[in-house]
Amino acid sequence: MQSTPSAPQSAPDTKGGQKVAIGDQFHVRKLNTPLDKMTRNQAGRRSMTRTDRKRGRYIRARPMGEGRVSDLAFDATLRAAAVHQRSRRRALAEATSKATPGLKPEVQNPKFLVRRSDYQRKVRVRRTANLVVFVVDASWSMAVAERMAATKGAIMSLLTDAYQRRDRVGLIVFQKNAATLILPPTSSVELAQKALGDIPVGGKTPLAAGLTLAYQVITRELRLHPEVMPLMIILTDGAGNVSMGSLPPQVEAYRIANLIRDESIRSVVINMEHAAFDQGLARKLAENLDCVCLSLRDLHAETLYAAVKKELK
Repeated sequence: MQSTPSAPQSAPDTKGGQKVAIGDQFHVRKLNTPLDKMTRNQAGRRSMTRTDRKRGRYIRARPMGEGRVSDLAFDATLRAAAVHQRSRRRALAEATSKATPGLKPEVQNPKFLVRRSDYQRKVRVRRTANLVVFVVDASWSMAVAERMAATKGAIMSLLTDAYQRRDRVGLIVFQKNAATLILPPTSSVELAQKALGDIPVGGKTPLAAGLTLAYQVITRELRLHPEVMPLMIILTDGAGNVSMGSLPPQVEAYRIANLIRDESIRSVVINMEHAAFDQGLARKLAENLDCVCLSLRDLHAETLYAAVKKELK
């Protein structure tokens, strides 16, 4: 069984499930991220990232390397060449004197010698957009319906801020036997509010299906919008009990987590299990994702947003 992205829809009916209202919204501040290690081709308006385009703020230079000369940093190139001037003039004068005796000194000793090895390329930065995908365990393993309300409130708050900053926020819910893309990545507050209003909680925990669908959604968005900086926020106790294939549920989930890690997709696990019953499964999932695991005992929309903001710094 394979989960595939779909249009916004209501979650399937769940026996014993109940719908959860959207939690309180609040005024959010800018998500400020550092320069990432990837180079982007297109612009956004929130986070700073390196770009290969000849637009953006010039912050430093690096060696040009082989290939086509592009976006030459003249100041850095001259500095790189300056330290070699004495030895280059001497070598040139000796070679020229042997080849052409009697050549005028000013021809033998040009004022400044630049080699290809001196070339420096400009490193520029510009704004890029964030993609935040919430992956939420909507089974009863999450214990308290208020946590789902807090998640919805945080998503709405992020979207209110994202509307002006080109960020995109999505929501995947997994419960019963499958994962559902409740909210495809969007910056539309109206679309989000409509999609978030009808999500019941209850049923089993198909953790592997939730991770698989998140991977599919993020990789598809990166193909369509290669400039975005994705972050997956998964809220769960880590106790999967439904498989998509023949592997045990936890083994299957960890394999998919390793795939997400190998694709260098940033992730955060928020442990939703009560401290008294915590078996360490959320931390184990975080280890397989190679990410931080946060424990939020008194979760509400603002603390969830603060956790996301901290990880994006």
